[in-house]
Amino acid sequence: MIKVAVAGAAGRMGRLIVKNVIEDEELELAQAFDVREIGKDAGEIASVGRIGVQITDAREMENVLNADVLVDFTVAEGAVENIRIASDKGVKLVVGTTGFTEEHWQRIREYCKRVPAVISPNFSVGVNIFWKLVEFASKFLKDYDIEILEIHHRFKKDAPSGTALKTAEIVQSVIGKRKIVFGRGGICPRGEEIGVLAIRGGDVVGEHTTFFIGMGERIEITHRAWSRQAFASGAIRAIKWVSKVDKPGIYDMDHVLGFKQV
Repeated sequence: MIKVAVAGAAGRMGRLIVKNVIEDEELELAQAFDVREIGKDAGEIASVGRIGVQITDAREMENVLNADVLVDFTVAEGAVENIRIASDKGVKLVVGTTGFTEEHWQRIREYCKRVPAVISPNFSVGVNIFWKLVEFASKFLKDYDIEILEIHHRFKKDAPSGTALKTAEIVQSVIGKRKIVFGRGGICPRGEEIGVLAIRGGDVVGEHTTFFIGMGERIEITHRAWSRQAFASGAIRAIKWVSKVDKPGIYDMDHVLGFKQV
């Protein structure tokens, strides 16, 4: 059994990860952390019934963390600290938190010299295939205007989404010279750029479209998620994969899905 700790266990994704871990016969929910719902049963918070694992104050993680893999779906600053704690204790990582700054990444890269960590802005298998399709199209449509539009629920904290940012970075890595711009306003004729735009509203789980716009035609590549289970299933897959990896470093879903080798 793989012993799993979940940080952000009372959040939307955290609750779903807890549920999936409980229901998987290869995994054991060893610990649950959050700054909310402290002392409550993690199974009850996840709507699967009492399991005897209480939610522990995340600020106590450094003193009590004891697991094979820590899954983190929290906020950027908190996640960086959780990654430090896990790396100090030799606990492997699966991180779905987004919104990291370059300063955050510098620290994360240093911490992950000690443990293997799967870090991805999106664990959905479908989104990872979406990225491959965008990469492929970008190779042949370099002279097209390329725009990225993402839509999420009204409560999402960061904009644009980590998925949209990675999509833009994939396009940029293929076509090179264009800069990434976020939204537009005023008098702004289009330059050599990749536009990234965000919409927030309602209960949209996640939708991403990359537009390749030429003269007289347009290609759209879209991924729509209507359930967070798509993300949770990929995270469970990442937990099982990273549990078997010994080499420290930062990995992503390309490794988990076999697109890249360790």
